[in-house]
Order: sequence, then C-alpha cells, then structure tokens
Amino acid sequence: MNLINLLIVTFLSTVSIMPRESTTSKKSLNPELASYINAAKNDFSQIPQDRKEELDKITKYIQKQADAGQPVQLTFICTHNSRRSHFGQIWAAAAANYYDIPNVKTYSGGTETSAFNERAAAACERAGFDIKKTSEGKNPVYHVSYASDTEPLKAFSKKYDDGSNPQTSFCAIMTCSQADKACPAVKGATARVAIPYDDPKQFDGTPQETAKYDERCKQIATETLYVFSKVKI
Repeated sequence: MNLINLLIVTFLSTVSIMPRESTTSKKSLNPELASYINAAKNDFSQIPQDRKEELDKITKYIQKQADAGQPVQLTFICTHNSRRSHFGQIWAAAAANYYDIPNVKTYSGGTETSAFNERAAAACERAGFDIKKTSEGKNPVYHVSYASDTEPLKAFSKKYDDGSNPQTSFCAIMTCSQADKACPAVKGATARVAIPYDDPKQFDGTPQETAKYDERCKQIATETLYVFSKVKI
C-alpha cells in the first residue's frame, strides 16, 4: 500500500468513529439555546444504561420511519399535559432541527387537560427558547420558538387524542408513570415507549422550585438529544 492510499484509509477510519454532530447551521438556533445544547451533549455518558435501552427504542422508531421515507410523529404523553410532556415535545423538535433529521413532527397530550404550566414555560425560556403567550384564560396558548427560520410550536394543554394530534402512525412516549399505567395501550400508536420522569410539580412554591424545573428540563433535553444523535441519515 502506497503512502497516499494509507493516508486515505487512515482518514476514513477516523471519520467512521467520530460521534455524529449537527449538520444544521448553528446560526439558525437561538444562540443561548445552542450553548445549552452543546453543554447538554456532554452529559450523554451520565445517562444510566437501563435508561438508554428504553431511549434506544425511540431511536429505533425514528430510524425505521426515516429509512422508509415516512413521517416521524412523536406524541409525548403525561397526565395533565402541563410539564413533562411539553418538555418532551419541545426538546424533540429542537433536537430534530439540531441533528438535521427531516420530516419530524412532535406533539404532546394528557389523559386529562389543565394548562401548559407557567413554571415549565419559564424553564424552557431559561434554556434559550423564545416563549410568547398568545392567549389568556385557564388554558392559554404559547408559541415556542427554537430557531429563527422555523415556525414556532403551539403549546397548550390537550388530551393525547385531540384532533390536533396524529390519530395513527405515531410513537407514543409516556413521560409519567401515572399516564403509563392509565394507558397500557394507546389507540393509533405504532410504537409505545415508557420513559417516566419525576414531576417537578412537587416542588411548586418551595425554595427548590426553579432549580427542580431546570433540572427536569435539562434531563429531558439531554436524553432527547441522545435519542436523535444516534439516528443515521
């Protein structure tokens, strides 16, 4: 093998083991959010192995849909669609954008309705999302933006089978144990994965409130970014 061929082989072998990075222009992401994401990626190694095994099921669904040229529809479900399911929907949209995974649509819903909790919205804002309340009332609508060149997400509380959510061909992602038990089967879902998170609601009105909401936001961000980082396009 001559020197040129040796250099080519060495280069290709090095590329093959490098972790997948975003191919999306970082300029389109909100700058503060881009910094947050870069920090969160450093915590992939902190995700427990048994947790990764469940998260890998979501990656498998995304990969299967992408390989078939089919839409990737992810519906995050918790009891009241107020905190954890919204975190999941919002971070999945941002992660798909960051890793340039096409044709991904993210949704959320609950077994009941309440409101997108203002504390959860504030945690997303601290992470770098642009949050705007566009209506008032008990269940206001928020517009959530993560990049300058994308349409904002419309966030409000709804049941998981609401008409604004997909009725068939989606992956149901259960983000709380109560919803997981209440919905052993989700009508219309082609895949179902349970990745319950602790509810920051239990710290409402306490000195730990802000820290706990930020902690849950960061955990869901890290695990969702991990899921999309493993998709091969």
